Amino acid sequence: MTDTVPVTDGSRADPPRPGLLGRLGGLAFRRRGRTVLAWAAAAVVAVGLSSTLGGDFATDYSAPGSDSKQAQDLLQDRFPSQSGDPVDVVAHTDGEATDPEAQTDITALLDELRSLPHVAAVENPYETPGSISEDGRTVVARLYLDVTNPADMPIEDTEQLIAAAESAERDGLEVALGGQAIQLAEESEVGSEMIGLVAAAVILLLVFGSVVAAGLPLAMAIGGLAVSASLVGLLAALVDVPEWAPVLGMMLGIALGIDYALLMVTRFREWRAAGLEPEAATAATLDTAGRAVLVAGCTVMVSMLGLFAMGLSFMSGAAVVAMVAVLIVMAAAVTLFPALLGYLGPRIDRLRLPIGKRGPAQVTEDGHMVPPKGWVRWSGVVRRHRIPAAIVSVAGMLLLAVPFLGTYMGLPDAGNNPEDSSTRQAYDMLAEGFGDGANAPLLVVADLSQASSAQTGSGGAAVEQLHAGMQATEGVAVVSPPRLDETGETAMMTVVPTTGPQDPATEDVVHAIRDEVAPAAVGGSGAEVHVGGVTASVIDMNASIADRLGFLIGGVVLVSVLLLLVAFRSVVIAVTAAVMNLLSVAATYGVVAYFLEGGWAGELIGIDTETPMAAFLPVIMFALLFGLSMDYEVFLISRVREAWVRHRDNGRAITEGLAGTARVITAAAAIMIVVFAAFIPDDQVFIKVFGVGMATAILIDATVVRMLLVPAVMHILGRSNWWLPGALERRLPQLHVEGNADAYLKPRTERPLAGAVLQPQSQPLP
Repeated sequence: MTDTVPVTDGSRADPPRPGLLGRLGGLAFRRRGRTVLAWAAAAVVAVGLSSTLGGDFATDYSAPGSDSKQAQDLLQDRFPSQSGDPVDVVAHTDGEATDPEAQTDITALLDELRSLPHVAAVENPYETPGSISEDGRTVVARLYLDVTNPADMPIEDTEQLIAAAESAERDGLEVALGGQAIQLAEESEVGSEMIGLVAAAVILLLVFGSVVAAGLPLAMAIGGLAVSASLVGLLAALVDVPEWAPVLGMMLGIALGIDYALLMVTRFREWRAAGLEPEAATAATLDTAGRAVLVAGCTVMVSMLGLFAMGLSFMSGAAVVAMVAVLIVMAAAVTLFPALLGYLGPRIDRLRLPIGKRGPAQVTEDGHMVPPKGWVRWSGVVRRHRIPAAIVSVAGMLLLAVPFLGTYMGLPDAGNNPEDSSTRQAYDMLAEGFGDGANAPLLVVADLSQASSAQTGSGGAAVEQLHAGMQATEGVAVVSPPRLDETGETAMMTVVPTTGPQDPATEDVVHAIRDEVAPAAVGGSGAEVHVGGVTASVIDMNASIADRLGFLIGGVVLVSVLLLLVAFRSVVIAVTAAVMNLLSVAATYGVVAYFLEGGWAGELIGIDTETPMAAFLPVIMFALLFGLSMDYEVFLISRVREAWVRHRDNGRAITEGLAGTARVITAAAAIMIVVFAAFIPDDQVFIKVFGVGMATAILIDATVVRMLLVPAVMHILGRSNWWLPGALERRLPQLHVEGNADAYLKPRTERPLAGAVLQPQSQPLP
């Protein structure tokens, strides 16, 4: 970046009247104390509201109206203890589990667990059919909690369960616990937010070479994060917020907050180098870079709106959290940032370090910054080799996308957890003792309330035929005897398939029961049969997402194209940006799929087995990546258009825009990459993979797409880049995202800052 020096002499003309954002920035600059206090008060209020009114995080991923959701509702109403996520207590012995010593130890453990907080009941495996494996060495007992949502189980109470199981182990006896409550307790905090902030601070120091300049983006990001993170609990009381959504909000808050502030600090330093006083430079920054930030942020928010089209409450909740995080970052950019400049503006380059220090700014006679020579040379290379550059870029991204074609959509389960976790050990012991299907039980619920009396009861024809039909179904290992509720109007059976939860054959079993066995057994009786359980819920969720995915993609792409069309008044820019973003997203999916294969790449991030891609992961990533990709598009094209409007030379405008933004885009991308990568060590597979995907996407987008493909294609298209039909020209609103930079430079009598090097206005670019 450039070094700036305060103005020491020279007269200055009356500053131009700023636009709306410039006036807002000037107001925050002058009333900086009140503005900072307002943000501090907002953070305190947000914390207070969340602590008193905050809700619980959702762990329900079922699709509304689906068969599994109806089964879940019936279970919750008529079999409350069966509707939640139980804890599996799995014990494996070297000898027979029915040996007196083993039975005594296992029974003593179950008695101890029964006495612990929030334990409602514990089954006796020695009295429950099917609880001892065929070889007699593995025992499973179901433990039921008095909380319906595993997230409501206090971590310290869950840790008591784990400690009791560990203390019961001895030579010849292994014990492990499985279930969502156990998994939540085993997920460790790795301090990803702090890691990301520290890494971002290092990059900012390298970029600016000044502690003050580097600290300003961090201060803005932390200020926005303090408010948005505190609001998540309050949002959970209003919408279904999944347990991983707060991490998503923090990722975006940190990454976007620092990125937007980085862009604005860079622009502020340029305005100072051009001779503007701190307040005028602040207004100019808000009128130019501030506009780009608002358009970029709105693009991210619009992309996240697409998640509402999926019809899944947890996705809508995640979208709300993400949009609130982005909205607060945008608010901080146009209020908190100029207020902080009010304190630090004249001292923006104080506490300089020997690292990251650059030579004096070069300013033309009309006040415009001369682009860095290195990036000008790079732009020249791209211009000369534009066709090969475009071909190589597109081919490379298509090649990266190939692994995604063979990806299995599902939901990671305990079998994908770390090998040393209790949930993974319980999963493996169940699979070894009872078969893979023991980890994929299906809960079949028959509602007999509308059936004739002859069809009800455990001996009723409908229930008997259903039980027999399921037992004879291919892929079914065992079906438990029917269990009736207190009224005798609902029967429940557990179906254990022969295959695991991630095996496509298990999905075939679900469809066979729903489409063939159940209709044949209860047809005409008035009874209704629903297939539920975690595995069935995942199958229904995948189907729901597949049905609505086209609406998401089409809606997000269409709205993004319209937004860019209004912002840059060019059909070509808007359409090519959408196509390039789709290529970038596809390449990212391929890289994520490669990591999920569990080979050497997967082992680098802690994935040691082949893992399915959660069906909602590519959906959420698509919405976010499309929005974030548009961010860099806005940053780059706004500067290109600013130059194009000034002199109408397409090639020169591309060079000036690319060279003028390349450094800040590269730095911003590096910060985003380290922030997202900081979440890769997380124990949750979703967060881990999400971190990989987002870091990869930013790397591809900021390098291959923005630094190579976009300028290459723009050079190929020439003046056609700015084509806009006359009818649209007359009807589109005038957004002017690039701002009116010349208004702050002409007419003016003041000279550039001391230390800035004047260049002739007509000096050609290399």
